[in-house]
Order: sequence, then C-alpha cells, then structure tokens
Amino acid sequence: MDHIKQIEAFVNSATRGSLSAAAQLEGITPAVIGRRLDALEARLGVKLLLRSTRKLSLTFEGQAFLEDCQRILNDLANAEAAVSLGGIRASGHLKVSAPAGFGRRHVAPQVAAFMLANPDITVRLDLTDRLVDLLNEGVDCAVRIGEMADSSLASNKLGEMHRVVVASPAYLAAHHVPRTPAELATHNCLSLGQQRGWALRQTPGGEVANIKVSGTFECNDGAVLHAWALAGKGLAWRSMWEVGDDLRHGLLVSVLDDYAAPAVGIYAVFPQRRHLPLRVRLFIDQLKITFGNPRYWGLCGETRASPEAE
Repeated sequence: MDHIKQIEAFVNSATRGSLSAAAQLEGITPAVIGRRLDALEARLGVKLLLRSTRKLSLTFEGQAFLEDCQRILNDLANAEAAVSLGGIRASGHLKVSAPAGFGRRHVAPQVAAFMLANPDITVRLDLTDRLVDLLNEGVDCAVRIGEMADSSLASNKLGEMHRVVVASPAYLAAHHVPRTPAELATHNCLSLGQQRGWALRQTPGGEVANIKVSGTFECNDGAVLHAWALAGKGLAWRSMWEVGDDLRHGLLVSVLDDYAAPAVGIYAVFPQRRHLPLRVRLFIDQLKITFGNPRYWGLCGETRASPEAE
C-alpha cells in the first residue's frame, strides 16, 4: 500500500506541476507528498523529480518512470472498477481545453452532462483561443477544429464542421440571392477583414479558392458578425456550430451551398494514445457520439435560399 501511495504522489506531482497541487488532489499536506517522494526515490536509488521553489521538472529517468506509473495506476483503477458493484465507474479530475466561442456553446454543455453521468469526476474547463501546451499545462484533452499538424500528440476525430454563407430573410428579400461567388462583389459582406477572405469553391465540386469580399463593416469578433447577419446587415461566412440553430429556426438562410468548401475536422487531442485514464476515454466517447451526429449541427434539413427569395 505504501508503494502505491508513493507512486500516486509521484504521478500527481509530475502531472499537476507542484507538491501543493498534488496534496490538494489527495486531501493531504504538501509535506506528506514530499516524504512519499523522498521514500520512493530512496527505494529506487534514482532521482525522479528536480524540485525548486518555483516548479518541478522530471529527470530523464523520471519521465520514463512516469509513463509506466500512469499505466499501472490506470490498469489498477480499471481492474477495481470492473469488479465493483455497478461495473465501471470513472473518477478523478479531468482538465479540458477548448476554443472560447465553440467551447462555451458546445463543450460546456457536454461537460455538464458528463459530470451528471459521472458524479465522482471533477472537471476544469479552460476556454481559450490560444494553442494550449497540453503536456506543460497538464491538460488531459483539448478540443480543436481544423486539420491536425504533425505532432507528438495523439488525436481522435470527433466529427466534421462546415462553414456556410448566411444572411437573414429580410436581407435576401431586399437584395438578390447570390448564385455564384463572383456575385458576392455586389453584396455587403460582413467579414473579419478584407485580407482574410472566404474559402469557397470556384465552381460546384471545383477547387477551393480564397474569395476576397468587401462591405461596410469589419470586425475581428465572429460573434459580432453573427449578430449583424441576424440583424439583416449583410452576408456572413460562419461555422455551422454557430449558426445551425438559426438556420433551423429560419432566422438565417444559407446561400452558395454548392460552392461550400469541404468540411474540416473536429478533434479531441491528448498527450498519449495508450493507457488513457478511463475518465478521459469516456469523455472523448461522449463528444464523438454528439459531435459525430450531423443532425446535431443542423446539417439535415437546414434552411437554404430558394428562388422565391429574390
């Protein structure tokens, strides 16, 4: 039992970044964590952690030992859960990161549902548009949109996301419906900036090009562009995660659908593929069930401009 406690102290300190964070997780004092680490290093005859007043860092031996310890603790937790009353029961702390707007609207509700179904799990959800360093920031799972660059991180595709050109019915009633991307030049296009452009196919099924657009209003906040489109101010190029409900309720109408660029992926990114803790695997599975369903995004039966709208 002492050996398991020492290993838990080591894993929690290494992954949380400090003795105090590990102590808080286990409900004990940092001094107890320190004694357990000292005993572990003395028993193994090797230095695992370099400790300073500011941070902890793993030695070469500590990094290799950490992976084995995480696997051992994960296997032990799964073995206990498999034979416990009620079957598998996940527990522990889960740290999740997601883009701010997408996370607020779609990841946060999934976290709430996940915690309801798994009451022994605590969650920290960080919403930020910067690229999070999962390893150094102790993030268990990050949700990202867009194709994954080559990386040492593992990833699991959760679903696909389309972007569409939308406008309010009032705007389309007052202006002609664009039939080709070239006709965008005659419309007021609400954009992030003229240099950003909109990614659309040049012909139906053709190559994707960056279409330059112009209009009376630019904003670096997509939520503002969304609001202006709802207010009938012009056309906007937005993601389905943002406008899907508006399309279903007829508040917005999509145009140029035959020219839409291919969908981009929604991914769960995590530090390692093997030996994922049960809580992380269950959370990723829940996201995949939800985000992998096209109906969730309103891709079945969304509202599109008709010839009568002209």
